[in-house]
Amino acid sequence: MSRICQDDVGQCDFIDVLEEAVVRSRPVAVQLRAGELFIDQMMDVVTEAGTDFAVFRSHDRVAVKEIAAVSRSEQRAMP
Repeated sequence: MSRICQDDVGQCDFIDVLEEAVVRSRPVAVQLRAGELFIDQMMDVVTEAGTDFAVFRSHDRVAVKEIAAVSRSEQRAMP
């Protein structure tokens, strides 16, 4: 997976990318719109009260609209 930017592909296709990361159980590098960057394993993508959230193994869940980009990471996620 190369770097996938949400603004380039649109939110629906971006959610598909996140769901694929869940299925593959590989760590991803996540860049938030606020600038934070972290590596973690995607556990799920859920919708609550009309908002989509990415659920991670070690980090707090994040609203999908707050994620700027993701890419496959060769590093392991932090426990």
